[in-house]
Parts: sequence; structure tokens; C-alpha cells
Amino acid sequence: MIRIGIRINVRVRIPVQTRFSHVYYLVTALWGSLFPFSQLLFDIQSQLDYPWRTKDEYMSSLPNFLSPELPRLVGIARLAAEGESIREGHQVEYFTLSAKSLLNRCVSKRQMPFTWTINPYRGCEFGCRYCYARYTHEFMEMHDGMEFEQKIYVKQHTAELLRQELRKVKGEEAIALGTATDPYQPAERRYAVTRGILEEFVRHRGFELGIVTKSNLIVRDLELLQQIASSNELSVHVTITTLDTDLARILEPRAPRPDLRVEAVRTMAKAGLRVGVSCAPVVPGITDSPQNLEDLVRTAAEAGADYVFANPLFLKPCSAAVFLPFLEQNFPHLVERYRQRYQDRAFLPPAYGKRLSTLITRLREKYKLTRVHRRDGGKFATKWPVQGLEQQLNLF
Repeated sequence: MIRIGIRINVRVRIPVQTRFSHVYYLVTALWGSLFPFSQLLFDIQSQLDYPWRTKDEYMSSLPNFLSPELPRLVGIARLAAEGESIREGHQVEYFTLSAKSLLNRCVSKRQMPFTWTINPYRGCEFGCRYCYARYTHEFMEMHDGMEFEQKIYVKQHTAELLRQELRKVKGEEAIALGTATDPYQPAERRYAVTRGILEEFVRHRGFELGIVTKSNLIVRDLELLQQIASSNELSVHVTITTLDTDLARILEPRAPRPDLRVEAVRTMAKAGLRVGVSCAPVVPGITDSPQNLEDLVRTAAEAGADYVFANPLFLKPCSAAVFLPFLEQNFPHLVERYRQRYQDRAFLPPAYGKRLSTLITRLREKYKLTRVHRRDGGKFATKWPVQGLEQQLNLF
């Protein structure tokens, strides 16, 4: 009892400034966890010092040394948790990610026109309201769909990984760059992970590579793309869902304007690259009017695109959690129709996809974006996306 009394007196004589310090709280909390009776006396003294605080208010400022141990993170979740924060801006934070592999084999029940995928980043800052790839953050134990666009993970040592892993790609297996993230999102300006990957592809020959992006930043790498195309089969797919700038701004809040993407198509076409326009996803009731789609196909043809393809909206639960509130705010008259059409499914009924496929086929013929009219020259990817994604449309 005497020893305890001495400790109380020492604490009372500590200056107020010191009592507010984190070090002081840390030491006293640790001591209290080892000697509960001493902690009780400390709590009593605290009430005398700070009578306006409740017990919960006071204890919330202390480290919880006795909290239950959290489940151990494994795999990609552990790597993400260990990532170092390297920059933060307008509610977006960037982290390093020590990737163990860069090439991922595509596993899907649908017939996909590629075998391997490469995603230089995890997450995408463009924040497209309809984005299907939000589920990829769930592998890192992040279940809030908004974290996909707020926490961007920058993969490390990608060129070295690619150099090793390209050995397992067989001759007829295509590689898609940018299937679950945009390889030219704002992070690429600073970290240049995609550019490093392209620089590695320049050193190889005989591969089939397709790049998917919404960004005109891709023209920065025009010379690299030309070098790759000289020894490999290359195609670039620029996503444009609408030419309406105001609509694009709310659908794809931080992606480049549609006219900038069109100009990127024009630049790459003039440079001799095989480039096309992806009208995916076609958003029912919002971007699927015949006039909107015809404007897109006509503009793509005028810009020199080799092809145009379209897919209906694919709405996974993690995407619906973000997209449906967006609808309620901007298109409330469509909410009930969406709930009915996408109830218990991620795809629309097959009839919608067939109507869309028929319309796009007619527009391609009208504006001479068919195989018959396609220009020749150079080595270009011929397997995807035109043939492959036409086949997909028939599955919806």
C-alpha cells in the first residue's frame, strides 16, 4: 500500500503539460495493464483532474493494449497493409505494393479474347460510377467500394517481374494491359509504372498485346508503342462511353474529357497504330440511345479508328453499391427499372445484348468499320477485341 501511495503522489506532482503528452499516457496505460489496481487509482485521479470528461471520453484517448487480436492478414491483403503511403491528394492516397507477380491468367466462364492480364495499379482514380473492377479491393479486405478510387496501390518492380514471367506466355496467348485499372490514370504521370512495362515489351518480339484506357496520356508513349508494334501484335482500345461532356463528367468524374480521348485516337491512327474505340459499358437509359451510339461510331471513324465495339453494363454487387446511389441522385426515374432488370444478376437479359449487337453491327457497316474496310499494314492484333467481343455480346 505504501508503494502505491508513492506512485499516486508522483503522478499528482507531474506538471499539467506532461500529463497531456502521449508519452505519459503510454507509460501509465502500460503500467495499468500490468497492475490493474494501480490503473483504477489512476482513473480516479483522472476524474479529479478532468471532471468534465466521461470515462469513455478519457479512455478513448489511450492505446488499447488489451483489445482482441485481429485476424491475421494473408496474401495480397497483407501486402497492401504493409504498403507505404507515398502521396496524398484530393481524397486520394497512394501506396506502394510489393507485387509477387505481374502477369495474371484470366479465369472466366465467359469467352474472353485474351489469356493474360496486366494491371500496373490496384484501384483507379478516375472514379467511374459504373466500374466493375471495384471488387478487386475486396481481396485486400477493403469492402467499401469508394476505397477503390481513394486508395491507389502502385506495384513495385514490375519490369523485372514481367521479364521473368513472359517466358510462360505461349505464342497464341494474348495479353491485356488495363483490365481492372486504367494504366494511364493520374498516378501514371508521377510513377510511370505503365511506361516501364512498355519499355520491357520493346525488348521482346512475337507477343500479342492490347491496351485499354480512357486517358489521352497514352500519347506520351507514342514512340514506345510504335516500337512494340514493329515486333509484336499491338492494339489500343480507347474507351469512350459518350461524347456529351457534361454527362461524362458525372459518369466518369476524373477521367479526361471525351474530346481529348477522340484526339488521342486520331494521333495514334496517324502514327500507324491499330487503335479502336470501346463504347463499353453501354449504360441502359443513359448512353444507349441510337443517336448517342451513332455519334460515337461516326466520330470514331472520322478520327481514324479501325473498329468500334460495345458491351452492356456489367453490374456486380460491389459496383451496384456505388452505382445505384448515383442513379438515385442523378437519374431517379431509372432506379426501379435497374433494380428489376439487375435483380439477382450482374448482366441484363440476353435480349438487350442482342439488340445492342445488331445496332452496333449496322453502324459499323454504315461508317465502314468492318473487316472488309479495315486498313492493312504493320503487325496488329487481329484476334481482339473485334471478333472476341462480338462473340461476347451474343452471350448476354
